[in-house]
Amino acid sequence: MKGTLHPKHVRRRLGAVSTTTAPALVDQVDEVPPLRTLIPLGLQHVLAMYAGAVAVPFVVGGALIAAGKLTSADLSLLINADLFIAGIASIIQSVGFWRFGVRLPMMQGCTFAAVGPMIAIGTGPNGSAAAIYGAVIACGAFMLIAAPFFSMLVRFFPPLVTGTVILLIGLSLLDVAGGWIADNSTKGAPVLFVAFAFGTLVLIVLIERFAPTVLARLSILLGLVIGTIVAIPFGLTEWGTLGDEPWFGISLPFQFGAPVFQPAAIVTMIIVGLVIMTETTGDMIAIGEIVGKPITRQRLADGLRADGLSTILGGVFNTFPYTAFAQNVGLVGLTGVRSRYVATFAGGVLVVLGLVPKLGGVVAGLPIAVLGGAGVALFGTVAASGIRTLTKVRFNNSNILVVALAIGVGMLPTVYPTIYDRFPSWFQTIFDSGISAGAITAVVLNLLLNSRRRQAQFDSGDDLAAYDASRGAQTSASSPLPGSTGAVSEPLEAEHP
Repeated sequence: MKGTLHPKHVRRRLGAVSTTTAPALVDQVDEVPPLRTLIPLGLQHVLAMYAGAVAVPFVVGGALIAAGKLTSADLSLLINADLFIAGIASIIQSVGFWRFGVRLPMMQGCTFAAVGPMIAIGTGPNGSAAAIYGAVIACGAFMLIAAPFFSMLVRFFPPLVTGTVILLIGLSLLDVAGGWIADNSTKGAPVLFVAFAFGTLVLIVLIERFAPTVLARLSILLGLVIGTIVAIPFGLTEWGTLGDEPWFGISLPFQFGAPVFQPAAIVTMIIVGLVIMTETTGDMIAIGEIVGKPITRQRLADGLRADGLSTILGGVFNTFPYTAFAQNVGLVGLTGVRSRYVATFAGGVLVVLGLVPKLGGVVAGLPIAVLGGAGVALFGTVAASGIRTLTKVRFNNSNILVVALAIGVGMLPTVYPTIYDRFPSWFQTIFDSGISAGAITAVVLNLLLNSRRRQAQFDSGDDLAAYDASRGAQTSASSPLPGSTGAVSEPLEAEHP
């Protein structure tokens, strides 16, 4: 018949080739971008996380210096050690070996959940840096052992729970971005800082809208660079002490003496380890959703083992517990670049920054207000990813209650940071982290409100939300999305990469 293509030509039109000669397609996550793309994308990840990465050693080191446990000269050593191990941890997580590493584009940094407990351990009557590092090593060992058992909990993270946790991660981190814009002032943000933060946001939007695709993927990096250049005449960069920084320095193992293992400190840090594992689970699920690689039980266990190993290395090399950085999860969602080797390159840059303090000083001197503007975009993207996951859920009254209460409980420490100050330290360790508090709330409420009997009632249309009920029989007759009721997910098969 005229106009009909021979099957051979159809295959040619569709790009099909013989299965015996066609090379295997490379998944975008495993694809190695060319250097002209890899370098700027990796630098973008470093700039997005740098301020958060150095914050933990800066705060903990400052407290130990004030308590007379360390000297001012030790602060730069803590920061360099943190960057060095953060780079190694990011490489382990993204490249992976044996049963270590989630093999996704994730960046690692010191967790904020450990700041309070570590300060308490280091500044107490018998406190010292060595006591902190002994507890950190024990925490890492616990995470390493507990990883395969904790990974079994992934079945308790259906879309209802994961979407809520991802949304909560983004909302909680907006507090960090606000702190950058206000320069952590309690008297409000300087007008100039707000102007630069929103100017950076406008730049990012304009680049996304009008720049070629290659440059649009670098919108955060270009916004930071252009914002920094404009900020130089206003004196917002902090490069005054750059000349005093050495060109080379390395953190030796046990720089502050052999680790001291105090039982109370170890128990405290093990609780922190559980919080870290909960947060990391949320971040891994989030990045899996973004790149189209659902997190299996095996993959989650591998990622948690990597966290445990990195935390042990942190205790050995004079730094702190490590976890995934959510701002970089948001960056992956914003740029659409899924390659894990971008995170690998960024990890290599962090290692270099840890070995060359002068380069680290250049990055540290970036205007904090410009970083705040970029942070609004990054953290907002994380929250939007959570909303996208929640679109898979068909909401009834029970599911609405799960989301509402989890976000409410999770946001309390963010909007009122001193709310749990009168509670025991172990309670504060868990619930001062809005992410872990919200995740625990979401899991428990989902188990309580989404039993099999409740699911059957929902499927029959007898338990409609107010919005669904207003649509009448059409809604009740519609079938729910598969697996979207919020119930416990079916056990996942182990994945062997």
